[in-house]
Amino acid sequence: MSEMTTESEERKTGKELYSYQKGAINKIFKSFEDAPEDYHLLYQLPTGGGKTVIFSEIVRQYLKHHNKKVLVMTHRIELCKQTSKMLTGFGVINKVVDSKANLDDQEEYSCFVAMVETLNNRLNEDKLDISDIGLVIIDEAHYNSFTKLFKFFEKSFILGVTATPLSSNMKLPMKDNYNELIVGETIESLIENEFLARAEVFAYNMGLTSLEVGSNGDYTVKSSEDLYTNQDMLGKLLDAYKKHSLGKKTLIFNNGINTSLHVFDTFRAAGFPIAHLDNTATKKQRSQILKWFKETPNAILTSVSILTTGFDEPTVDTIILNRATKSLTLYYQMIGRGSRILKNKSKFSVIDLGNNLYRFGPWGADLDWQKIFNSPNYYMDKLLNDEEIEGKFRHEMPAELRAEFANSEEVYFDIKETYIQSVKNGQSSKVVLEQSIAQHAKICVENSEDIYDALGLAKMLGEDINYRIQAYAKCISKSTHNFLTWLKDDYRKKLSTHLRDNFDTLFEEIHGRPPED
Repeated sequence: MSEMTTESEERKTGKELYSYQKGAINKIFKSFEDAPEDYHLLYQLPTGGGKTVIFSEIVRQYLKHHNKKVLVMTHRIELCKQTSKMLTGFGVINKVVDSKANLDDQEEYSCFVAMVETLNNRLNEDKLDISDIGLVIIDEAHYNSFTKLFKFFEKSFILGVTATPLSSNMKLPMKDNYNELIVGETIESLIENEFLARAEVFAYNMGLTSLEVGSNGDYTVKSSEDLYTNQDMLGKLLDAYKKHSLGKKTLIFNNGINTSLHVFDTFRAAGFPIAHLDNTATKKQRSQILKWFKETPNAILTSVSILTTGFDEPTVDTIILNRATKSLTLYYQMIGRGSRILKNKSKFSVIDLGNNLYRFGPWGADLDWQKIFNSPNYYMDKLLNDEEIEGKFRHEMPAELRAEFANSEEVYFDIKETYIQSVKNGQSSKVVLEQSIAQHAKICVENSEDIYDALGLAKMLGEDINYRIQAYAKCISKSTHNFLTWLKDDYRKKLSTHLRDNFDTLFEEIHGRPPED
């Protein structure tokens, strides 16, 4: 590690590599030399660790020592161009095989860069000669779109690179397509040695049980849009931004274009500098928006997954996850967009509004990538579902509301524990709500001088009451919309009645004197 630290103090540019990058290249070439010609090797390195630098140097060295050609595959056109530019910087003359490429001069090139879909078309049309390809490199290898091309390269060494060696389709695990995984430097090591910035995470307890999971294994856009476009959620997002990121350059990730547009309208109405970007933007619009985002110190950019790969803006100070995901890869990609280090930037903020921290653990946690690669289902099966996550939440009053109950030492009431005790005691479950109403009445009286004060405070407990009713409904396994609505209304009526009938008695018990007339 000492060699890494020394090198990190003196930033290097051009074709010079850090020690951990050299070490990775040596490991990969050793595997290359020892393995058969059709070996499939996977290399893992965190976002920001320099995967493109590493495989560009591998291409340079390979072409120098082998009389065969190289093909680099990406899944997006932007990555094609970036990769081509990096290879050129390493002195590798390369040809981009896009939909407009003229392949009449292909014999003059020893390295090709292609997007997967375009390459698939060219190979099926027999337009590209691949008989001499000895090395195939696959960027962002966790995407399964690449595997359909493997049949064309049965005598080539395939090197896949990814930050997260977990397939985008759990039915097609990566271990079925790769013989071996080499794990690179950890996020924590890259942070310690000042190659990446450290994430400071602000996680909010979110109610996400209304979200539905689609056929791809992740939350559907529709259920996400329904939840994240409501005024409560938009208000929570705006409050979180004001509290943790005001005046900082911020990137917001959403699941759905409609959500992102709602976010755009909400922030613009509040007077903040914000732009929206999705995959319907033209190349010119995208370029203009990203230029504005780069040049504006307090810019906010709300987007829909489009900036998870192939986007590098080191000046980003805050990442807001305004969405939930069940994809570990997406979780790491989104947060990784803020991890680029600068001279005056050693940390960045993450605001999590999707319970993602509770689902996957901290970004940069010590994950066993070998175990995840070899047993992806075992890893995924261990992840908590939303009900399990939310079952561990302790509902906290917002700070402004808690200030209204300053005279009360404790305002929390454990519905689940009270229910368990009522069952043990052979009591009706209705006892739970009776005790909850009594506790709500008590904290209202503790902070009141007369019945009108107490009734006013009771009206402010709406969100607290809703949370308790939701928790109660889970306990009794009865949660139809009509039933919940009735319970909430009934609770409010009973709380008001309880206060009116018992205010004088409660006041004297609490304050040691009767209320003043």
